[in-house]
Amino acid sequence: MSDPTPTKPSGPASGDHPFEALPTAERRRRVRSWALWDWATQPFNTVVLTFVFTALYLTQDSFVDPAVVALGEDDPAYERALAGLTSALGAWIAVGGLLVALLAPVLGRRADVTGRRKAWLGAGTILLVVCMFGLGLVRADPAYFVLGAALISLGSVASEIAGVNYNAMLTQVSTPRTIGKVSGLGWGLGYVGGIVALVVVVVAQQLDFFGMPTDDGLGYRAIAVGCGLWAVAFAWPLFRNVPEAPPAADRPRVGFFAGYVELWHDVVRLFRTSRTTFWFLLASAVYRDGLAGVFTFGAIVAAVSFRFADDQVILFGIAANLLAGASTIVAGRLDDRLGARRVIVWSLAALVTCGLVVVALHPLGAVVFWVAGLALTCFVGPAQTASRSFLARLTPAGQESEIFGLYATTGRAVSFLTPMLWGTVIALTGATIWGVLGIVAVLLTGLVLMLVVTDRADA
Repeated sequence: MSDPTPTKPSGPASGDHPFEALPTAERRRRVRSWALWDWATQPFNTVVLTFVFTALYLTQDSFVDPAVVALGEDDPAYERALAGLTSALGAWIAVGGLLVALLAPVLGRRADVTGRRKAWLGAGTILLVVCMFGLGLVRADPAYFVLGAALISLGSVASEIAGVNYNAMLTQVSTPRTIGKVSGLGWGLGYVGGIVALVVVVVAQQLDFFGMPTDDGLGYRAIAVGCGLWAVAFAWPLFRNVPEAPPAADRPRVGFFAGYVELWHDVVRLFRTSRTTFWFLLASAVYRDGLAGVFTFGAIVAAVSFRFADDQVILFGIAANLLAGASTIVAGRLDDRLGARRVIVWSLAALVTCGLVVVALHPLGAVVFWVAGLALTCFVGPAQTASRSFLARLTPAGQESEIFGLYATTGRAVSFLTPMLWGTVIALTGATIWGVLGIVAVLLTGLVLMLVVTDRADA
C-alpha cells in the first residue's frame, strides 16, 4: 500500500511549464474554451442517452407492433415487447462500446504522433452533432427503431473518441499545479450543462412545446436536434482559442493496422517504465464502471424501489446533476491541494457507504433515497475528475491521447461488470433494491485496487 502523502507531480515544474508563460488573460480564455466543450456535449448524455430520448421515446410503445400495443399494458406480450426494445438498444450500444475499445487507443496514438488532437476532437464532435440531427428523422414507428438505436450507438462512439482527445488536451490548458482545478471545472460545467438542457426540456414539455405539433414523436425529435444545435453553439470556442498540440517528433509514424503493433510495444514499455500508470488503468476500469452504474440505474431504483413518479424522477435527475457538478468543481481544488489519489479513495469509500445506507434503510421510504441517493451523486463527479487529473499527471509527455485512449478502452473492457452483477443479484433476490449491492460490490473492488496504486509515476 502506498504512502498516502501526495508526491510532487512528475514533469516540469509549474513555473517552467509553457502554459504558465502565457499572459493571465490568455490562460483563462483557453481554460474556459476547453471546459465549454463539456458543457456543449453533455446534453447528448443527459437528455438523449439517459433521461429523455431513449427512456421516454425510443424504448416506449411507439416502436412496438400496434397489434401488441392493443393488448394493453398488463399483457405479458406487451411487457416482453418493451423488454425487447431495451435489450436491442443495449446490444447496439454494446457494439459501439466494442468499436471504442478497438479504435480509441490507436486513434489516440495517431493523434499524439501527428499532433492532430484538435482535428480528431473536431471530427468526433461533428459526427456526434450529425447523429443528433439524424435522430430528428426517427419517426414514432417500429420501422424506425433500428435507425434510432444505430444513431445512438454511433453517437456514443463519436462522443468517446472525441473525449479521448479532449481529455488529452487537459495538459495543454493547465500546469502540474492547476491540473486538478481545470479538470474539475470541465466536469462541473458538463454537469451544469446537462442540468440546464434538462430544465429546458421540462419547460418545453410544460408549455406543450410552444404550440408545435408533437404527433409522430416530433417533440422528442426536436429535442434531439436541439441538443445538436446546443453542441454547435458552445463547442466552437475550443477550436478557435486552444491551439493544436505539436507532433511527437520522437515517435514513429506508421499505418493504421501497424499502429496496433506499435500500441502493444507501447503497453509493454508502459508496464516496464510507468508501472503506476499501467495499474491505475486497470483499477480505474473497475470503479469507473461502478460510477457509470450509479447514474445508469439510479433512476430505475428511484422509480421501482422507492415509487417515484415521473416528475419526481426528472426532479431527482436535475438535483443529482446539480450536486454532482458543484461537488466536482470543489473536488478539483481539493485535488490540487491533497492529491488526486486521496480524492478518488475518499470518494469511493463514501459511495460504498451511501450505497449500503440506501439498501439498509430502504423500508423507511422515499426520504432515504432523496438523502442517501443524492449523497451518492456528490461523490461520482469528484472520483471522475480526479481520475482524469491523476492519469494526466502520470502520463509520459507526448503520449496523452494514446494513454487516454487506453483509459477509454480499459473502461469499456469491463463495462459488462456492473450490469451483470446488477441483473444477477436482482434475479436471485427478486427485488430491484438489492441490485444496488451489485453496484456497491464493483465500487468496493475498485477501492481495494486503488489502495495498492501508488502516487509515483515510476513505481
